[in-house]
Amino acid sequence: MARKVMEIISENKMFEGVQGVYRHNSSTLKCDMTFAVFMPSFLKDKQIPVLWFLSGLTCTHENAMLKAGAQKFAREHNIAVIFPDTSPRGTNIPDDDAYDLGQGAGFYLNATQSPWKENYRMWDYLVLELPSLIEKNFSLNIFASLLSWDKSKLPDKTILVTMS
Repeated sequence: MARKVMEIISENKMFEGVQGVYRHNSSTLKCDMTFAVFMPSFLKDKQIPVLWFLSGLTCTHENAMLKAGAQKFAREHNIAVIFPDTSPRGTNIPDDDAYDLGQGAGFYLNATQSPWKENYRMWDYLVLELPSLIEKNFSLNIFASLLSWDKSKLPDKTILVTMS
């Protein structure tokens, strides 16, 4: 199967891994989308679990990537972390003056009404398009990682947010 086109914006070493930021043209959202992936370096050819960090209202992929410290945790527990953007963005994307509607609003669903339904299809993007792109470019099997991982090795109060 052909590799989907993905632009590398940046890749930086940290916590014995690589924190990368990437851009691709989303056919689902009809715009360019940015996302980030942290991969522990020594696990490149090994199947590892994947944690999806879905940021909230008015955020981007950067909020959790820069502020949460998830990379250190991910390295300690041998997992990859994906930080998707919260909504479609761009001059051709409908927006609203209210902070809780439009670009950056962070609703992970498919809009059903105009003018939002054309581009705001975040559920389809996060469940279908982005996982496929990540599997093809990062040697991750997102569904298999959920089935094969020993979750008993996590600390007692750890909360996992995953999608498959």
